[in-house]
Amino acid sequence: MLDWLRRDPREEPVIEIAGRQVPVVIRRLAQARRMTMRLAPDGSEIRISIPRWTPSEDALEFARSKQSWLAIQIEALPQAGPLGNGAALDFRGHCFTIRHDPALPRRPVPDDGELLVGGPDTSLAARLKRWLESEARDVLSVDLAEYCHRADQPTPPLSLSSARRRWGSCATDGSIRINWRLIMAPDAVRRSVVAHEVAHLVHFDHSPAFHDFLGRIFEGSVPSANRWLRENGRSLYVPFG
Repeated sequence: MLDWLRRDPREEPVIEIAGRQVPVVIRRLAQARRMTMRLAPDGSEIRISIPRWTPSEDALEFARSKQSWLAIQIEALPQAGPLGNGAALDFRGHCFTIRHDPALPRRPVPDDGELLVGGPDTSLAARLKRWLESEARDVLSVDLAEYCHRADQPTPPLSLSSARRRWGSCATDGSIRINWRLIMAPDAVRRSVVAHEVAHLVHFDHSPAFHDFLGRIFEGSVPSANRWLRENGRSLYVPFG
């Protein structure tokens, strides 16, 4: 997905939103014809794409003019809270209610809308996080092998990412990293990110040839998956303590 080119964070401008100092990261794109803005999934920065000829100050003024909208987005971010009995947690696009009983097995088990998990309260959040990461590795490994087969490419080792600014990446050496939090998203959304990175094994750019190839190996709607991430991606940044 998008790789935001960053300067030294100490040089980035900031604006105050909902009582927080939020950095503004400006990216100039040769193909951009207008200014676009979005909040990073975890609320850590404001991202603005502009045409190459647009002054940076115009981008900052644009962000300041949208402070009310940005405040609403920041206030909608997942808030830190105890992931205890009765709390909700998404898994593969479905919302589960955590049912914690110390007598149950420590490894979480999805069961008819509930996530059954045992063990002590004090380590519950850590166990849920480890379980999600384990499930992500298993499911994403299958996704990666499938799309590499469709792309007629050898399957590279999978690395899980906890990046806060991108959902996936493909390096020049062919190594692929996928954000483990995508295990909480619907299957089609997660798979679209894997297919995107596999397509980069063939076309290391975002050219028309890349998008055509991605459309041939991914069975779903890329625009729909991207739209889900734009609208709901920040909900995946559940605080685990």
